[in-house]
Amino acid sequence: MEKDVALITCPVCGTKNRVPRDRMKEGPKCGRCRSALPGLGPVTDHPLQVTDQTFQTEVLSSPLPVILDCWAPWCGPCKMVSPILDELAHTWAYRIRVAKLNVDENPATASRYSVQSIPTLILFRGGKEVDRMVGALPRGEMERWLNARL
Repeated sequence: MEKDVALITCPVCGTKNRVPRDRMKEGPKCGRCRSALPGLGPVTDHPLQVTDQTFQTEVLSSPLPVILDCWAPWCGPCKMVSPILDELAHTWAYRIRVAKLNVDENPATASRYSVQSIPTLILFRGGKEVDRMVGALPRGEMERWLNARL
């Protein structure tokens, strides 16, 4: 997929639509049936907090790829990664979503994805896990990891 284009499936006719990211705010329509395409929800330039209850909607159903940061408040390396993810969320807005899952408060999702060490970053695309990275890495390495997988 091109970096400046999102692939969004129409919920009415099933057509896959390529939508330029700079036109996402305009409320894109399906090229075939002209129905409104699913919105991106609250596209923000900061990480979204997700829970066991919101995980399906915010991560698995997202039209954008999602980096899920599995973290805990007591984790030192998680605190080191947090500002890097804040920067990535801002820099990559409308290309990816950054989401944070507190593993202590949301054990069902952490267990479902076998999160055994934190921080764990899981990349989702189209509702499926694409790759994961465990541990605190510098921003440059995180961006190389993202570029290689997107």
